[in-house]
Amino acid sequence: MKQILNDLITYKSLDKQTAKDILVRLAQGEFNQSQMAAFLTVFLMRSITVEELEGFRDAMLELCVPLHIPEYDAIDLCGTGGDGKDTFNISTLASFIVAGAGQNVAKHGNNGVSSVCGSSNLLAFFGYEFTNDTDKLKKSIEESGICFLHAPLFHPAMKNIAPVRRELGVKTFFNMLGPMVNPSFPKKQLVGVFSLELARLYAYLYQKTNQDFVILHALDGYDEISLTGPFKMITNEREQVLYPEDLGLSTHKPEDLSGGDTVEASAKIFMDILKGKGTKAQNEVVIANAGMAIFCGNKQLSLEESMAAARTSLESGKALHTFQRLVNS
Repeated sequence: MKQILNDLITYKSLDKQTAKDILVRLAQGEFNQSQMAAFLTVFLMRSITVEELEGFRDAMLELCVPLHIPEYDAIDLCGTGGDGKDTFNISTLASFIVAGAGQNVAKHGNNGVSSVCGSSNLLAFFGYEFTNDTDKLKKSIEESGICFLHAPLFHPAMKNIAPVRRELGVKTFFNMLGPMVNPSFPKKQLVGVFSLELARLYAYLYQKTNQDFVILHALDGYDEISLTGPFKMITNEREQVLYPEDLGLSTHKPEDLSGGDTVEASAKIFMDILKGKGTKAQNEVVIANAGMAIFCGNKQLSLEESMAAARTSLESGKALHTFQRLVNS
């Protein structure tokens, strides 16, 4: 590790195989906490390369507990986090809207590291019990159209790294990896990323797979469609910049999207939106992201039709019903 750190500090990069090997060794507890912290923080001070990201991803997928559910043709909606915007739980809400609209979802999530309330914090607050039991997760998707994959249960090898991430409390390359390492290997993926540079890295890696994907980055820094201005969308077919009005939606202020300061406050915002008590900004932002996922899952639909399907799911109460079925299952 000493040699690796010296190489990285002098701006050398890792090839794909070396990156993979190091992450496997990190996960297996071969290095001490100081070395792990140093390794994680190096990548905050310089850009990660495609080969490094690919190697880290391959290591995580090799070490994970796999969930084989291809028959459900599920999509994952996952942001990298780490955008520092402290928004409410947009992608989690969007997941229930998408499932309510009839597209199965395998949502990969975790506790918040660089935010107050991650998707796992939220579901735990409502009493949902995490599991990696395949039969239970299949039952969940059959009954409610969604299953929730709590990352620590599927990536047990990461338990050696988790305390270091928690103590650092800042985004690391694990934020970049989160959406790429869903243990159900979904063939459809909506990904939000916190930088344009990372959007390009993701596009390069996803184009090497057989997945249908949509990568999103708001040009003012959000890792999702924020409706605070234009955003970049990259798909299998094209790359373009869109504005809120292109989705038939309004432009909103950043403060309209703020999350709670506690898990309880975040949970209240979450339930208000599902129960039809959300503000116009809150409703439109979750509709925008859910609509984009519906579009990713069914490219036969136009963006306009996809947004309409998302709005119907939220406003009819189908999204709320989906959430209630998941939590009570």
